[in-house]
Amino acid sequence: MGEHYNHKKIRKAKTAQRGCVIWFTGLPGSGKSTLANGLEKRLNETHLHSYILDGDIVRQGLNNDLGFSPRDRAENIRRIGEVCKLFIDAGVFVLAAFISPYHAHRDMVRKLFREADFIEIYVKCPVLECERRDPKGLYRKARVGQLENFTGITAPYEEPLNPEIIIETNILSLNDAIDLIIENLIKMGFLYYNTSL
Repeated sequence: MGEHYNHKKIRKAKTAQRGCVIWFTGLPGSGKSTLANGLEKRLNETHLHSYILDGDIVRQGLNNDLGFSPRDRAENIRRIGEVCKLFIDAGVFVLAAFISPYHAHRDMVRKLFREADFIEIYVKCPVLECERRDPKGLYRKARVGQLENFTGITAPYEEPLNPEIIIETNILSLNDAIDLIIENLIKMGFLYYNTSL
């Protein structure tokens, strides 16, 4: 059949980047999607290929058959992990913003990748500040019993034990938080070819 055609190597050469998963985890309202959008904007400004996955996106289509029970949450994360693998193979930065409240679920998705290809960012923010922001009014609904299994109120959130990066959104501005993420990506070797971000 001739020489094996290495698709992944060719894609990496064309895009001048190595794909990775940047997994944002944190309480509802902590700022995961805001950070992911800010990071994507910064990456796009220098023509780096990225794609955002968040709860709203996947639950509208791919995972619209899942609820919020522990079993459904696990399946939600498993499917997302498999989608992330496809993006990694294409050499894309996947910015995955999900509450993913359980250690076991985050460990499960981490194990789908080489150690160097998975970066966990703990988007840390006190629950009272998240509740004060409450962009969708979900905390309010959970407090009055209109939402079951709501993380931080009626369901637990297990803080990451050893995340690669911690961003405290109640302390850092968005620009400072993105700068910190970029700085870490450079140190980890993902942006070594372009440090002008």
